[in-house]
Amino acid sequence: MNGKILISFGIAHALLGISPFAFGKQFAGFADKFFFKISEGLFEFPLLNGQMNFENFSAFWFVYYGLLLIPLGILVNYIEKISGQIPKRFVLIYLIIVLIGVFMIPFSGMTFLMLPHAIYMLFQKNKLEGRN
Repeated sequence: MNGKILISFGIAHALLGISPFAFGKQFAGFADKFFFKISEGLFEFPLLNGQMNFENFSAFWFVYYGLLLIPLGILVNYIEKISGQIPKRFVLIYLIIVLIGVFMIPFSGMTFLMLPHAIYMLFQKNKLEGRN
């Protein structure tokens, strides 16, 4: 179930990212370039006297993060099916990563969706360990 939740978060994140309500304008520009060279890379880096395009940067990472959640969810789903539970180390690392995201961007999906999911996973793990 937790893997399917992560997969759905990833799909929703990616679809929201390319929608007109989020970064649709940027992705239309990316499509015009056939998604090749959507930024100047290191030449945009301020240390090299570059000027970063923050909208393109945000658009890319917003969608890319969603796409990364999908294979992570597939892996978690597989592990849950094989062993019946997720390793506690994974749950704790997931919770820490989510907490960092909540701290940095409090009014976001990290706070309202992923934090409750991470806490649920921790409670679920502790409940399973209590049975053994």
